[in-house]
Amino acid sequence: MGCLAGLGWFILLVAVVNIEAQNKPPIKINSKCLGNLLRVDVSRLGGSFLEVSAVINNSSIILTPNVSSQCGFTIKKDHLGNAVIYASIQNCFAQNVDDKAFTTKLGLRLQSDNVVDKFYLVSVKKAAPNDYNLPAYPYSDPQKAAEQPMDAGFRIATVVFLTPEERVMQVDEAQRNGYGISSTLTRLVLRSPNPSRETYTKDVAGVPMTVLSTSIIFEKTKLATQLYAGAACPQAQGGVSFTETSIRWFLPRRIDPLICPKHFRLLEVNMGVDGRKLEATEMSARNYSLTLDDLYVIVEIPIGAAATVPKEMTFKALIWLVGFDVMLKNISSPSEVLSLADCFARGFKVFDQMSPNGCSKVYTVEVPFTDRVVGQRKEMGVTIYTLHLIFGFLVLPKHAPFTATAYLRAKLEDIAPPSVSGSCGDKNFYVIVKDGTKGFNFQTIMGKRMLTGSLAQQYGIMGNDTHFSLIVPFSPADATVEAVELSSIKSRLDVTLRYPKTNKTIQVFSLACNFITKLIECFPNGTITAIAITLESVPSLNPRRLTLRNSACGPTYSNDQYAYFVFAANSCGTTRKFLPNMMLYENEISITDELELRKLSQSKEPEFELKVFCYYDINTNQAIGFNTRPRRSEPYADDARGEMQVEMRVALDDSYSAFHRVEDDPITKYLQQPLFFEVELMGSYNPKVSLELAHCWATLEEDKMSLPQWDLIVNGCANSRDPHPVIFHSVLPKGRVHYPSNVKRFEVPMFVFAEDKDNLNRQVFVHCEVVICDVRNPVDAACNVQCSDQDNTMKGQKLAVSDYPGFKHVTSGPIIIMSP
Repeated sequence: MGCLAGLGWFILLVAVVNIEAQNKPPIKINSKCLGNLLRVDVSRLGGSFLEVSAVINNSSIILTPNVSSQCGFTIKKDHLGNAVIYASIQNCFAQNVDDKAFTTKLGLRLQSDNVVDKFYLVSVKKAAPNDYNLPAYPYSDPQKAAEQPMDAGFRIATVVFLTPEERVMQVDEAQRNGYGISSTLTRLVLRSPNPSRETYTKDVAGVPMTVLSTSIIFEKTKLATQLYAGAACPQAQGGVSFTETSIRWFLPRRIDPLICPKHFRLLEVNMGVDGRKLEATEMSARNYSLTLDDLYVIVEIPIGAAATVPKEMTFKALIWLVGFDVMLKNISSPSEVLSLADCFARGFKVFDQMSPNGCSKVYTVEVPFTDRVVGQRKEMGVTIYTLHLIFGFLVLPKHAPFTATAYLRAKLEDIAPPSVSGSCGDKNFYVIVKDGTKGFNFQTIMGKRMLTGSLAQQYGIMGNDTHFSLIVPFSPADATVEAVELSSIKSRLDVTLRYPKTNKTIQVFSLACNFITKLIECFPNGTITAIAITLESVPSLNPRRLTLRNSACGPTYSNDQYAYFVFAANSCGTTRKFLPNMMLYENEISITDELELRKLSQSKEPEFELKVFCYYDINTNQAIGFNTRPRRSEPYADDARGEMQVEMRVALDDSYSAFHRVEDDPITKYLQQPLFFEVELMGSYNPKVSLELAHCWATLEEDKMSLPQWDLIVNGCANSRDPHPVIFHSVLPKGRVHYPSNVKRFEVPMFVFAEDKDNLNRQVFVHCEVVICDVRNPVDAACNVQCSDQDNTMKGQKLAVSDYPGFKHVTSGPIIIMSP
């Protein structure tokens, strides 16, 4: 925020509906987000002329009527010194970030007597709205269908206007004729000037409507597709009827130019005022009516109805059917008379605009609940606001006076927002969330995840009508580790409450505690275990890449939060130091991979290193008790080092009867074609020897450590995070295969690489780490891997080279991926 006195600039940042400025400008600016529209209210203009422009790339483009129509802006002004600016969030000048966030900058220039007074810059940022939730529909999901992205290769080529005769225009020709047309991967925007040569009038169920109907042709190389886009609006004189007490609008239930009645199903009908949807309770309080019959959607409101919205803390009064020769002079209450200038100074808003039939005008008066003319009293948990106003009018040119009276009343429930509190135990966070006022809709975010039903069950949710409680372990994915000490961990849990419709934060609660825990354990048999936990200060650290001093000693188990190491005191680069009466064994856990170190150094994050040390008494005697028992199983051979040949081949199909030959390299495959891999332990004739796939991945280079990498098989199981996981094929004793335990087969859908469009038509190499083990060994985790498709749960154990002497590495490639 800032002010440059020499240039007279004021910068206002408008985030959704909040305006902040260090120096309050002489005019008043308010904004609202109404679904797909942004509304900016400008008042207190006095006698100044307001010029509105769109600001993009440090340039200002004045919003003339033609530019406004083509680019999605509407500007309304009245003679009382007020203006309302509506902007589509998808206007021509909006900065669009991945079709998810839109930012529009408007310049407001005030002029009086050809002299520039002030220039205001208004920046409005809006997340893409979920317009509304469609009711359940048993046959299809139209909202999901509408969200499907269009192939990026398609571009708008032609617009066919159905008027109802066809009229074909190229995009640039349509734009020269005042049409606004654009598209993104998920959106098509078409705007038409009103009137235009391509619109036509059609009588729909007795209601004259202005219709625009088009077919948009998209083209890419040798392909074309089309979308139908259209709009129909009732004309001012059609579909409206007046009685002495009410006004009715009739909208055809089936608008034939836009829909096919055979496939049409009405899912939901809503009514709104000033772009805001009204709930049923509000409509009932205002005596509004919304009904349907076989032909029409019918809206009825009483003449002179108040439009007060209690939640906005503002009374809104409408005075209908006022002649164009009538002028509002003052507004009175039982205690005082206010001129229009006094009203503006007090924060009242007064607008006049043309009525729907174009034969009269309508006055709108807004009075905040906080003004002293508004009475209030409390009753049984609600506050009742009352307002008595007398409007003084003059009939021109004779200045004949007359008055109109309004009695307004609103009830507002005393709302207590939800709140969150908590405490710490030995191993857990204890969180209590109070619901606040009954019916208050809010969302709970634990760390970075939404609290869903399944997550709440995981955290042992308990509750009643007023609150619910959760028990969160100090080291789950939703907690953040701030610091690690010798015997404790400082962990923090962040809980956020927010409104689902606006994403506005209600409360942010953080709870940080020290939890006593053993990160390092030293066992009498010389086994050492250590846990390395990710820290908030090193967010890009990948625990799976951590090793001991010997880089071959990786974690026994790891995930996104921590790495668990198990090693012997005389292995993995552990050093020994003699001290008086004891020995000290030392090692450290750190990143030793050069690529990972380079990435961490570029991020300017601190270097991660965990010291591991154990003290053993030299002169301590330990008593060991044992007894004998009969052997329960036959003896088996321990794993030992030896040279065994493992080969990986690519089969021509899933029969695995024929394979690509070495002289065929490189192998060429199209994106739709799967790859069928076979890994075989060569020269083995022992059915008690098992070949297991520990880890398989793909790279763009022959070097197995090169980046990027695509994980195909992790810990012996298909990568659960891959939307197109590998498929394992069973192996039977048939033909050349005598011992199925010596062979593994799997299929890789080539769509695994489809998301990396930049690397299509590139070569890939597939690598596998395999383990050879004895199937009779009941404690061998490599031979007893169980796969699950639930979350990140891993059944089995991640293997390190040093732990399994039978570890082998094989590579297949290059394989050329061709796009169709």
